Amino acid sequence: MVQQLHYLKESPSQTAGPFVHIGLAPGAAGFDIYRQELGRDIAGPNAAGERITVEGIVTDGTGAPVKDVLIEIWQANASGVYPGTGAVEEGFFGWGRVIPDFETGKWSFETVKPGAIVDRNARPMAPHLNLWLVARGINIGLNTRLYFGDEHEANAADPVLNLIEQPHRRDTLIATKIGSIYRFDICLQGDAETVFFDI
Repeated sequence: MVQQLHYLKESPSQTAGPFVHIGLAPGAAGFDIYRQELGRDIAGPNAAGERITVEGIVTDGTGAPVKDVLIEIWQANASGVYPGTGAVEEGFFGWGRVIPDFETGKWSFETVKPGAIVDRNARPMAPHLNLWLVARGINIGLNTRLYFGDEHEANAADPVLNLIEQPHRRDTLIATKIGSIYRFDICLQGDAETVFFDI
């Protein structure tokens, strides 16, 4: 006897589609439909701290740039405070959204360098940015972190970096400083795949 299913079948998995940037970052895609574009200004004009530029390219398993990716950024301010958890400067959102250049695949944004924070177990964490990626072909958004490769940073003691068993894989989360720019390339597959977190 065939068992009757009394619930709806699961729908097929859906990816973000090739036009995710139009819905989530319309201004960057050439559509001027909002008075203020969501996610453009992470730090605001009043944020204290070192002003920085972060840039990079997201590549697929063949090394080709992924030009339809959308990247969201969450961060603390220079004092290590996230909006909603304590007092931050007026206009500091701590959140942003960028898409790459459609020709080159290069993305970039400006912000302030975040300060060190303390995790829920009161352990100090090195300054970092939280990144979430979505693009055509990605069923579930990918979560990763960007740490700063400055010599004085306490990356070696960071509890999240130390969760990564292979020390050489930790390097995929470290941005390289070139002048006033931090370069952070993200690789979705292959030998140099960036570490992604299941959160």
